[in-house]
This record gives sequence, structure tokens and C-alpha cells, in this order.
Amino acid sequence: MKYLVLGSSGQIGQALVNTIKKNLNHEVFVFDIENGPTEDLRIPNNELLLSLMKKADFVFFLAFDVGGSRYLKTYQNTYDFITNNMSLMTHTFEALKKSGTPFIFASSQMANMSYSSYGLLKSVGEKMTEIMGGLVVKFWNVYGLEHDESKFHVITDLIIKAAKTGTIDLMTDGREERQFLYADDCSACLLQLSNRYDDIPRDRKLHITNFIWHSVLDVASIISAHFPGSQVIPNIKKDEVQQNKRNEPDPYILTHWEPTTDLEQGIEKIVREMKTYPELFSGMPLK
Repeated sequence: MKYLVLGSSGQIGQALVNTIKKNLNHEVFVFDIENGPTEDLRIPNNELLLSLMKKADFVFFLAFDVGGSRYLKTYQNTYDFITNNMSLMTHTFEALKKSGTPFIFASSQMANMSYSSYGLLKSVGEKMTEIMGGLVVKFWNVYGLEHDESKFHVITDLIIKAAKTGTIDLMTDGREERQFLYADDCSACLLQLSNRYDDIPRDRKLHITNFIWHSVLDVASIISAHFPGSQVIPNIKKDEVQQNKRNEPDPYILTHWEPTTDLEQGIEKIVREMKTYPELFSGMPLK
């Protein structure tokens, strides 16, 4: 099987590429703007993109201009954020239409939150995927190794704070609850779905999550335990990105796949992996 991963340098993309490479029967093509300007999905009629799609048996459309809550709070209501993602989707879907390659579009559990520009854009992507007969998956706070500090998601952000300052100061009061999924579990799910692509009813919701609620305070406490002497300091502010709104995931995905990594295990793996990247990680020893 030949796979094309769009957004291959992102935290999910990296994990998925590594998972695919472990199977000698699979081949993977990477595509990400981090690799150079020719891999910019905003380019109309990108010949490199179309040629790779035609070579591939399956495409994972993971690419998006997005980051953690800090990034979304700052940029999601800006002209550049909206036009970047609109252009990215327009030209990628056009290439998928020309190639006819089966694909999965990575959406978010925020796609029904119409007050969020990010959610609205993902909702548009879902509708286009539905029209084209692809599969939509909804990610729930997937976490893995990240390198772009401006786009760090909550777990990476809190690990960096604990390591460098010994203080985990939260953006909110930490009471908001999330469901977190380790990137390797997410990758296993995506591959499973690609193998069962033709058998999955298109009217079923594919929520990729671990189905366990944790508060941000819970996450901070787990991270703090890896750094002796570190302190967790909540803010008085409430969650502004999801506005304390809470969706409930559809469990249908569990008929095809189940997560295997709990939050404590996943955080420990991320902490240890980040220690191998001194440009990201320095400071206190692991407990």
C-alpha cells in the first residue's frame, strides 16, 4: 500500500509516517510546507501534489494551519488564518478530485462550534469530503512530539514550562475537561480506517479519542509529577477557545479500533522523547 501524508511534519503526521514505515509492506510519501515551498498546499494546480496523489493508493489529509489554544486564541479570527486554510482546502480537494484517490480528511470535535473560525473551516472541509465520498475523522486533542513553539498544544506547552521554569502557570482555571489521545494510537486508528475504507458507512461519525475526560488541572498534575519541586498555578480566567462547551464522542469507532495508551503513559513517553531534543527541552531531571 502506498500512502501520501499531507501535513507529514505535524505532530499527527510525524507519528503516522513513523507508523507506516514500520510496516515493510507499505510505502509512504511525505508532503509538508516545512519541506520547502513546492510542498505548499495553497499553490493552485500543484503538479508535485497531483503526481504524488496519482502514485498513492490512499491520502491522509492532515494538513491545516492550526495550533494549540494559545495559537487559536491569537490567530483564528484573522484574515491570514482564514484565507490560508480556505486556500489550502480548495486546492487540495481539487487535486483529490482530479486524482480520484481515496482519502481521509482530518476534522475536529470543534467542527460543530460555529463561534470558532477554526470549527467553521473544519465544518466546510467535512461537507466537501462528504460530497466527494471520502471519510471524515474528528480528532479530540491528539498529543505527540511537537517542534514549532508557536503552535504547541497544551500538553507540550505545560511540559516545557515545567522543565524550563519549574512553574506550570495555566492560561485558565484548569477546570475545563478534555479527552486526550496519544498520537501513536491515533496513527493506528487512521491506518485501520484506511484498510476498511470501503466498508465504513459514510453516515457514521468517526470520533478518534480515548473516551476519558480529564481536566487541564489533571494534566498539569501528571506533568508536575515528572519534575520534582514544580508547581501548578491556575489562572482565574475561564476557557475562551471552546468556551466550556462540551461535546460527547460517538463510540462507533470502537467497533474498528481501541486506544491502548492511557494519559499517564502517553505523557511519560512524550517527556522522555522531548529530552532527546535539547533545543526544546532543558532543565530539571525526570523523577
